[in-house]
Amino acid sequence: MILTGDLGFTGSTLLYELMEKEHKLNIRKQHKDCGLMIFNLKEQDVNSGGSGCGCSASVLCSHIIKRMKKGELQKVLFVATGALLSTTTSKQGQPIPSIAHAVLLEV
Repeated sequence: MILTGDLGFTGSTLLYELMEKEHKLNIRKQHKDCGLMIFNLKEQDVNSGGSGCGCSASVLCSHIIKRMKKGELQKVLFVATGALLSTTTSKQGQPIPSIAHAVLLEV
């Protein structure tokens, strides 16, 4: 499994497009996004998602670790994604820097 923090629907779609265009890889079957696993886009007004740190911690420490202990998942590439938001830069039309830490978890 490739697990991202909270790319949400928009970020996940962009990730798929980039991986296919740049590396000729289709990761749709392997990829899960913590934000998309927590929130229901059709029933909740969450726009592009929630907190990358909150979504990552919640899903990894509950759902994913349990599945690994049960033997359902052998290897998880956990990429904790997030944005470094600043009200000043966004109001000035500046780009929003982002960050990602990759951790490989194996049983």
